[in-house]
Amino acid sequence: MRGTSMRVLALLGAILLAAGLAPGTAAAATSEHHTGRLPDGATWVADVPAAWNGTTILYSHGFGPLTAQDAPDDETREALLGSGYALVGSSYSGPSWWALASAVDDQFGALAAVERLTGHPRRTIAWGTSMGGLVSALEAERGGLDGVLSTCGLVAGGLNLNNYQLDGEYALAHLLAPAQDVKLVRFASPAEASASAAALTKIATDAQATPAGQARIALAAALMNEPGWFTGPTPPADYAGQEVQQQQELSQLVLGFVVSGRYQIELAAGGNSAFTAGVDYRALLAGSSHARQVRALYRAAGLDLDADLATLTRDADIRPDSRAVRTLARTSAVTGRLRVPTLDVHTVADQLVPVEQEDWYGDRVRRAGAGALLRQAYVGATGHCAFRTSETIAALHALESRIETGRWGDVAEARRLNEAAGGTGRYVRFDPPSLTGARR
Repeated sequence: MRGTSMRVLALLGAILLAAGLAPGTAAAATSEHHTGRLPDGATWVADVPAAWNGTTILYSHGFGPLTAQDAPDDETREALLGSGYALVGSSYSGPSWWALASAVDDQFGALAAVERLTGHPRRTIAWGTSMGGLVSALEAERGGLDGVLSTCGLVAGGLNLNNYQLDGEYALAHLLAPAQDVKLVRFASPAEASASAAALTKIATDAQATPAGQARIALAAALMNEPGWFTGPTPPADYAGQEVQQQQELSQLVLGFVVSGRYQIELAAGGNSAFTAGVDYRALLAGSSHARQVRALYRAAGLDLDADLATLTRDADIRPDSRAVRTLARTSAVTGRLRVPTLDVHTVADQLVPVEQEDWYGDRVRRAGAGALLRQAYVGATGHCAFRTSETIAALHALESRIETGRWGDVAEARRLNEAAGGTGRYVRFDPPSLTGARR
């Protein structure tokens, strides 16, 4: 099945190139495009190829504007359509970009709307990216599907996300700018959240000028599960080089995105779900895979790490709103009780959704007794959702093999996935570290 689909796709591309057409041109010309609106106001979009292979992919998009999508990008869409897959996805309905309260229902509503037009598919596979990876993980617990593919997914859920991000933001503000009043939670507006993001970004940028600042940046990065690899073909081998990349990702990407994003999560949750009060920061660091790096940089800077950790623990006073905790626990957290085969794929260095989330998720699934249904695979690359189309399709075919045969065998192992990717795959054997800052 895998090899046949890949050969069909390659043959289609060769024919189109010989005819002077882009691959997407023919796929679009031979596909039916459908749109609609659900009763709650969410919109949906679907593309069904003329030569439908009977499989529908229910795609869940990531955090961002509530716009209906049925694939993560045009290249992937055209490749899937060219292989005969029907695609469908909804926008979700508000009130914010963190639309977990409605996303699963909206996705199944979109699927039902398309089935009224096309008939019932032979097979339905849910696939999500980033926040959509959490949506698809929740769909795997509801059932009514044949399998689930979660890529770069936020599978540790909203409560853990808010807590470990807050730990790092708190460390930056409290250790590097203690006299500056930087608001970290309960934002009243997007502008207020953006102001805090800008303040933290400046703090992290200015601190890079001194060894002491670099050591404290490394501590904050460790608490946020930030990898020591941001750019370049391979990760830096030395602790100082890793810290440079952590500072770059915090200043250039992470803080601006996640602090502003907290407003959207708080809006959906009805308050702040995260807390620092009662947290032992010495214990948090001890459980981090970056602990040795932090200790080495503190020694080089002549700083007392124990004193800084004691300060963070002593002064921590942010408490959660119980309503917000209950809301995210109900809408934005997995139980691990899978009902269908699920394949999770992650890059080994993901700045926005750390790969450590996969360790937490795998443990949750195993404790729920569903470990036989789950496989996790890792791409040896840096970046959030930084997969090649061939890598994604290889993962899809591995999941299809599990659905067809009833067993995983070795189809989700790195070697087999790279073979399925036609020599362009970067899958590696990898054991993700524990998620620092998990409270659930």
